[in-house]
Amino acid sequence: MSATLWSGGPVIALVKRVSKPARRPTSNGKLNGRSMAKSSRRTVNTFASPRKSPLQDRRLRLFDREIDYIPCREFLRGDAERLATDPPAEAGVPLKLAESTSPAAAGLTPYLASLYQTRLLTKQEEQFYFRRMNWLKFRAATARGCLDRGRATLRQIERIEGWLTEADTVQSIIITSNLRLVVSIAKKFVDATYSFDELVSEGNLALMRAVEKFNFALGNRFSTYATYAIQRHFFRLSHKGRQLRQRFVSDDDSFKGRAAAEPNTDYCSAEQIAILKELFAKFLGELEPREQQIVVARYGFDGQPPRTFRELGASMGVCKERIRQIQTRAIDKLREMAAEVRLEQTVGDWL
Repeated sequence: MSATLWSGGPVIALVKRVSKPARRPTSNGKLNGRSMAKSSRRTVNTFASPRKSPLQDRRLRLFDREIDYIPCREFLRGDAERLATDPPAEAGVPLKLAESTSPAAAGLTPYLASLYQTRLLTKQEEQFYFRRMNWLKFRAATARGCLDRGRATLRQIERIEGWLTEADTVQSIIITSNLRLVVSIAKKFVDATYSFDELVSEGNLALMRAVEKFNFALGNRFSTYATYAIQRHFFRLSHKGRQLRQRFVSDDDSFKGRAAAEPNTDYCSAEQIAILKELFAKFLGELEPREQQIVVARYGFDGQPPRTFRELGASMGVCKERIRQIQTRAIDKLREMAAEVRLEQTVGDWL
């Protein structure tokens, strides 16, 4: 007997049944037929009830699971299964390692560098895998919609779960083949708020969402769609980080001790950097002298370590709160100037 049987209601029912006196036999020495039938059904139900719970749990998990897919007219065609099953003639082994390492992997950790050894998918392979993934989800969702929530058999459940498992496998192939894209984009957004590893982690999440939302039927390359989605996510993170710094940092003594690491400008050309310097110098020239002095000193644009509010207040003969107010006013002016020349859009086009 299992441990489930010897606990709770079943064992109590069994003890009561054993402790009851035997029924008086009928004139022919046998129990009444109706009594025997009731006794048999009660015993069967007592022993069979624990066997139904695993199947019922699988039913609940299957019907509670969300199945999201991109609808496509191809799925309604007669040859839909063939199109989603037969790979293109030139298809190779997915996730095959390349023979040489890309120069872009230089300076990365072994794990990140290994991503550049994974073979990229061709356009035909990419279309096939997206079609296969969404077809399997469509097939599973359609089959589940025809089942009764309380009467689905084990065989029906296993068939649908098999389709969903294969769809997850195909999705993993697509994601793994595009992880290097996240690394290349994350290099351009490293700042004081988010480290490179944090950006890669956030970018991987954005990549997973992009795989689920990409409409392969339009005929576009997934890398184009994913690049836009990942960059948009990084821009939101950067904007959120700036808001947090402005809201919660009042007298950042830690700002002084922070390592003054030079920004990574590998993604900008020398001409673009020169344009930014000229534009920023113009912005500073339009500030008041005291505002210009505080901005330059606070961010170390004069080549010296960044100064804190307390240090600037002592040198200028005012309190640190006054320095903070002047800096906030100057930053607001700079933000308005940047908005007028559409600086954020220009930098986004460069990236």
